[in-house]
Amino acid sequence: MSYRIRTSCRLCGSPELDTVLTLTPTPAANEFVAPDQAGLTQQEFPLYLSRCAACGHVQLPVVVSPELLFSNYVYVSGTSPSFVRHFEEYARETIERFGLQSGDLVVDIGSNDGTLLRFFQSAGMRVLGVDPARRIAEEATASGVDTLCAFFDRGTAAQILAAHGPATLVLANNVFAHADDLREIAVGVKDLLDPRRGHFVFEVQYLVDMVQKTLFDMVYHEHLSYHSIEPLIPFFESLDMSLVDVKPVVTHGGSIRVVVQPGVGMQTSERMAQCLADERVVLSGDPYAAMFQRIERASQALRDALQQSKGKVVGYGAPAKLTTLMYQFGIGADQIAYVVDDSPWKQGLLTPGTHIPVASAERLMEAGERPDCIVIFAWNFADQIISKYPQFKGSFVVPLPEFKKV
Repeated sequence: MSYRIRTSCRLCGSPELDTVLTLTPTPAANEFVAPDQAGLTQQEFPLYLSRCAACGHVQLPVVVSPELLFSNYVYVSGTSPSFVRHFEEYARETIERFGLQSGDLVVDIGSNDGTLLRFFQSAGMRVLGVDPARRIAEEATASGVDTLCAFFDRGTAAQILAAHGPATLVLANNVFAHADDLREIAVGVKDLLDPRRGHFVFEVQYLVDMVQKTLFDMVYHEHLSYHSIEPLIPFFESLDMSLVDVKPVVTHGGSIRVVVQPGVGMQTSERMAQCLADERVVLSGDPYAAMFQRIERASQALRDALQQSKGKVVGYGAPAKLTTLMYQFGIGADQIAYVVDDSPWKQGLLTPGTHIPVASAERLMEAGERPDCIVIFAWNFADQIISKYPQFKGSFVVPLPEFKKV
């Protein structure tokens, strides 16, 4: 068996976990397979969320082997122009805010192809990436961004500290939700940071946005934690660190950028206080029952749209959230002829479990291939995708956050 069930909270350790949302089991969301594996039955894993009764942290108790999830990863940041722009602004803002200087060490946990680190590198900082995906780490290093192929923990932190000295900035973007042992990562970050000038900055998808916008497809086995602000405050305090600021950002349908620094009792921002107050309102009571009802309505709306289509239906975008959506909505190769994706890492493969071919966008306009309907599974880029095809005569369907047909 390549998974286990966690029975305690990742943040506070409490065993009081209550199931709040149960979804359809799926295979690993990024486990794309080669065409010659079309007959392969991929293992499916339970998919449900639990809430800690003690601190309120929401998490996925099902822990799939990290080696299965990440060692042959196929997502790369640099294929998305909007993410490149986001990271460029992110780096500029961070450099200015913390007064980073030439020669300061910036370490990125889950650095992927090095897209973010390149902006710090071009500003004169020393940079080091840490990523367990062997092929991506090798290519990032070959392109000029030194990348250590490893999972980050205290041992990795000690190795970096010995080789490079303390870090002025440690980053972790869309990965602080991916690890089962968050305490091990946080202690490693603390060990690595310069105790006087160091900051830990990470971005994660925000539970509040997920609940309010019905972004259930953000739930998949890579995402073990669904972070909100309130449980994180005592977690970092228990490690003699302080969460001092939270900034809402638009990536992935709604995320937060969190700033942590060594020491306790540090002054916190007014922005963080307002976010915390709003969060308490949204997450009070049981917001998940209503969320599940909205999921069911969205499922019916998409299935109706597919039935009404007069010709070929294809998908646009093969992000990890595609797997959760297709399994929850009961959609597969019978309804979707193929999916296009801009990443060459996914083109030529088959989608996890449903085994739908992934092609480049050029296929959309080829003779005999033009569809009647395009379902935009990468819904967070819907406006950009629609604007790219003014000549398309069929309809676009955007399943989330609110169903719409264009």
